[in-house]
Amino acid sequence: MKMQSHLGRARNLGASRSGVGPWWIQRLTSIALVPLSLWFIFSVIGLLGADYAAYQAWAGNVVNATLMSLFIVITFHHAQQGVCEVIHDYVHNKTTLYTSMILVKFLATVLAIACLISILKVAFGG
Repeated sequence: MKMQSHLGRARNLGASRSGVGPWWIQRLTSIALVPLSLWFIFSVIGLLGADYAAYQAWAGNVVNATLMSLFIVITFHHAQQGVCEVIHDYVHNKTTLYTSMILVKFLATVLAIACLISILKVAFGG
């Protein structure tokens, strides 16, 4: 016996009245972070002991700057979505819930933009 209306089944929605969108995005960002994290780790190991000029030359490479930017954007999106999911599960006061969700999304966006600006500044020697 399913605890779901016929319309809910037709729309592919569960008892929570929401689809699998956030769950699916969390899985996709997890999958994307595996190769990006491995690339990042090996890149950092390769830059151990390098001076700023070597790091600037590395970051100035279009492929490295693009992969680093993707790593930053996907990491912050994955993190904010995970934290928002935990907040949504455990915070029951509507005001606190919405305030916390907005703050988490705002903080993740600001930090991601700061990281992207830093990457561009190093890559282009600003």
